[in-house]
Amino acid sequence: MNKTYSIKPKDINRQWYLLDASEVTLGRLSTKAAKLLLGKDKPQYSHHIDCGDYVIIINANKLKITGNKLKTKGYYRHSQHPGGLHSRTLDEQIVKDPTEVIAHSVKGMLPPNKLASARMKRLKIYSGSEHSHMPQQPTVISLKKGNS
Repeated sequence: MNKTYSIKPKDINRQWYLLDASEVTLGRLSTKAAKLLLGKDKPQYSHHIDCGDYVIIINANKLKITGNKLKTKGYYRHSQHPGGLHSRTLDEQIVKDPTEVIAHSVKGMLPPNKLASARMKRLKIYSGSEHSHMPQQPTVISLKKGNS
């Protein structure tokens, strides 16, 4: 009788991937990063075990946004005091911290469970083209049209 194989946490082999934010729009970048963080492209994927990979995103300051989102999309936070709502447009948020825009987008594409914070810790975002993860020898993934 065959038994269903379930991966053990000690058997997980994590890879490092490098994505360039200047190649595609925010949504396409975020979906690819979320898929790699979840490990959905692996044959041993299981929704209850964190078997995803590390993702490095560079050139966050060269992020591509389509349409009128720079002026209309808003980011909100609240101080938990009356009248404490603070808001920024996407344009203002990119000027202040472009890495936060990508992190917010990727986090919204992950399932809201106990594994989400561990997955977000494996996401490394840098504003420029320099990063400190060269010893890990990340695999470069091109997101330009025609590649996946």
